[in-house]
Amino acid sequence: MRVLITGANGMLGRTLLQALHGFELVPTDIETDITDLAQIHSALASHRPDCVIHCAAMTAVDRCESEREQAFRINATGSENVARACSDHHSRLIAISTDYVFPGDASRPYSETDPADGGKTVYGQSKFEGERRIRAIMPHALIARIAWLYGDGGPSFVHTMLALADGSRPELKVVDDQLGNPTSAWAVARHLRLLLQRPELDGIFHLTCEGEATWYEFACEIFRLKGIPQKVVPCTTAEYPRPAPRPADTRLDKAHLRQSDLPPMPNWKDALAEFLASS
Repeated sequence: MRVLITGANGMLGRTLLQALHGFELVPTDIETDITDLAQIHSALASHRPDCVIHCAAMTAVDRCESEREQAFRINATGSENVARACSDHHSRLIAISTDYVFPGDASRPYSETDPADGGKTVYGQSKFEGERRIRAIMPHALIARIAWLYGDGGPSFVHTMLALADGSRPELKVVDDQLGNPTSAWAVARHLRLLLQRPELDGIFHLTCEGEATWYEFACEIFRLKGIPQKVVPCTTAEYPRPAPRPADTRLDKAHLRQSDLPPMPNWKDALAEFLASS
């Protein structure tokens, strides 16, 4: 099976290039501008992939707030272009999305059937608009939502915490009132491999690790596993203001995985331990 990957130089894209052994992989990145429909058509006409995994996105959440037009151009129009090209060239599409499409004010994990509206950030709104345009063009596309991602080479929360714990800071303040699913790029890549092998599957899949944590709990587990005696102090979101409002609770339920008889995602602590042991 030939698989074209957009955004192949990003953290998830790089992981996919390692994890999808046995597939014929076609990595693309900035040399194929997804905001230019002609370039996407040309890439698919040249390589004729059986499937496209669409990872390319503008993911800098705070930057999206100040560069709204660019965020929508990449995350919405770019995704629309990829969908149009896939439809015209009869390639299956697996598009990567985010937990930020939800407002984050629920009291339980969001399922794939819960209504999304783009949430309160430009990033979430642009990614949700991308989802909407993809579904309008390719009703049988597969959209995989991920969250709190870390992986080889970063950038990620894991890399930031390890860099800050250099012995120069007596304590680190980390937000303890946002709840989510810390997720390994390797865990996502392995499940995307399973989804590639099930061409009949479509719709929305949540691909975050099982279990939940706050950023504070996530940081504490990183330092525990690495044996770093860094003091971590919990703080509130209000104490750490950012340009983009962070959702309070974007835990994701993986009902569609269960309904499709696919194995569960690993627990976040197990996935983190595996990642840190190999990094």
